[in-house]
Amino acid sequence: MVTDYRFSPAVTARLLGVTMLFMAALVAAATLGVAVANWHGAVLLVPALVVIVVVVGLMAWSNGWVVRLTEDGYRVRRIRGAGVTAARWKDVEDAVTTEVLGSRCVVLRLRDGRTTTIPVDSLHADREQFARTVGEHLTRGHGIRPLGG
Repeated sequence: MVTDYRFSPAVTARLLGVTMLFMAALVAAATLGVAVANWHGAVLLVPALVVIVVVVGLMAWSNGWVVRLTEDGYRVRRIRGAGVTAARWKDVEDAVTTEVLGSRCVVLRLRDGRTTTIPVDSLHADREQFARTVGEHLTRGHGIRPLGG
């Protein structure tokens, strides 16, 4: 069983907004070059193509998974300051929810003292459901099966 989580729409919109500001500055500089420095008008095609490529690339990049939970372990990518980016469930001592610098997080504490911090607010997931899913994966990873009949 594999469970993937990606960035929340708010985080994706912020990334896209910042990128668009930089792209607008690039187009403005090229336009200024055409108007003031008498560059050829075709020069404007270059920043226009760059904008298209960058925006499409950013959209593809932000739609990929950020946290992947598998039967064997977990992987975290694209989250700066997450700590350990991959580990087996057998290496995880426990998982706790906490708040780090005003952001709600799930912290996976490894047996060797290292940690993985996942800011849940940046994920496209319900905070409680994410914590439950991590707990379920952790329980199964340690070989503990629920009682049932």
